Amino acid sequence: MTTIKNEIAYPLTMETWWFLVLEFAVAIILISMSGRQPFPGPSKRYGVVLLIAASLLLIGETSPRETEVQVHLFFLLVFGSVGLIRGVKNMLVTREEVIVAPFAGILFSISATAMMAEQWDTLTQFEEYAAFATIVVIGGCQTWLVFRGLLIGRLPLAWSKAGLVALEKGYITGQHGALECFEKAWDLEEEHLNPMAWVALNRIHNFLGNSVEAEHWRKRLSESGGEDAVAKEWIDAIESALPSNNPASEQE
Repeated sequence: MTTIKNEIAYPLTMETWWFLVLEFAVAIILISMSGRQPFPGPSKRYGVVLLIAASLLLIGETSPRETEVQVHLFFLLVFGSVGLIRGVKNMLVTREEVIVAPFAGILFSISATAMMAEQWDTLTQFEEYAAFATIVVIGGCQTWLVFRGLLIGRLPLAWSKAGLVALEKGYITGQHGALECFEKAWDLEEEHLNPMAWVALNRIHNFLGNSVEAEHWRKRLSESGGEDAVAKEWIDAIESALPSNNPASEQE
């Protein structure tokens, strides 16, 4: 009996490394891709928490009693479920970011499938059919999340909101500055939102004294219906968010 246990222990230990690689890879990808989202906070926090958890699990591998595969599976199932709930809300409701849901889905799908595969020999024929159907459904949902979030996910309204937030904080240029955010706040499928970005870019370039750029965005705005296509409250919010000191007038 002792011999059998010793023979089983080595493969299980090796299997845990695959899950550690998965956890570290997903965490690093989330943190690095968070900067490409209108609001990087949710994806960055999710990635940081996963990175910390993966580091603790890695430390556990060095202890006399090594971490079992079931610990990784349970953690990924719970952590992936929480990420899915939050990520789907961010992607479809608040539309703040689109990367948490797909990557959380990867964690959930792998852990759920691995758990069912681990118990496969003990399942009845009906339970095998049910497990197989569940795996197919999970795979289909995960495919939809990847296409919806990573491949076709655009967030024009969120980029406009992020641009206004940056403008209110005084971040006009640079990474995640107002200019960068508003330049990304357009979408061919939601053209009614484009004038919000065009008018903001026109006002900002006028403020900076970039007359050529300001005229370019004024023309784009005119092609989309002019300022009449934009709510007056939005224009007032942009103008009030601009700093009181105009750098263009100061240069003169």
